[in-house]
Amino acid sequence: MVMTSDTNSKTPPQIREIQELSIAISAKNLNPTMLSEDFLKFSGIIGQDWELAKQPVLGPNLSQVTFQNGISIVAQPRTVTFMEAIANKTPDQLNIPNIAQQYIAKLPNAEYQGLSISPKILIPFPNTQDGARQYITKTLLAPGPWQDFGNSPVQAGLNLFYQLNRCQLTLNINEAKIALSEQTTIPALLFAGNFNYNVDNINQPERIQQLTQNIKNWQSDFKDFQEIVKQRFLAQQIQTTPQTESVFPSSMT
Repeated sequence: MVMTSDTNSKTPPQIREIQELSIAISAKNLNPTMLSEDFLKFSGIIGQDWELAKQPVLGPNLSQVTFQNGISIVAQPRTVTFMEAIANKTPDQLNIPNIAQQYIAKLPNAEYQGLSISPKILIPFPNTQDGARQYITKTLLAPGPWQDFGNSPVQAGLNLFYQLNRCQLTLNINEAKIALSEQTTIPALLFAGNFNYNVDNINQPERIQQLTQNIKNWQSDFKDFQEIVKQRFLAQQIQTTPQTESVFPSSMT
């Protein structure tokens, strides 16, 4: 959960990084009211034994179904998104790639336009309130007088665009907060990636095939995301920052 309130003065317990994977499918004629527990089960998109974690939301602009296994499905006009927390799961234990493929197979006549595979990594900073901000403003950005303006330290975020052979990768880096309770939060650094695939110019039968193939190859996207975040951003900071001044929690070193 991302919060905007100030952190509690007490030192919260350390937690490890949080990872999540989401797969979003866009189509011209996707209707949020179609998303329901009954539809998902009766069509075979999810298992009959899946149990709800909370009361579903069903409406013309937003529908959401959340299950006890940590999977959430959200439908908005023209987009349906499948989300799953990775936690201690291995890649072959994740469910949403298969669920997304089943969704496309059960609705082959939708006018599909694109696909976004979006991994996220949330790095906690339990021992320093300004660690995430300092990492962005002092490590990723060059210092300058632009940082010294106003009554409080500047907040910054980065939007980076990488052109890969198969698609474009957008990487957003922002400050965030992890809520441990209503009163206690931990400052964190959020890396959010989007591997965007456009199929709008492909004829309908080939769109289904292309979307399905892109979903099947999600592990390549996830691997590249892990590499750029951990090897090209975080690893350099860990290696160059003295151990006594490290802005990263011990689980990252």
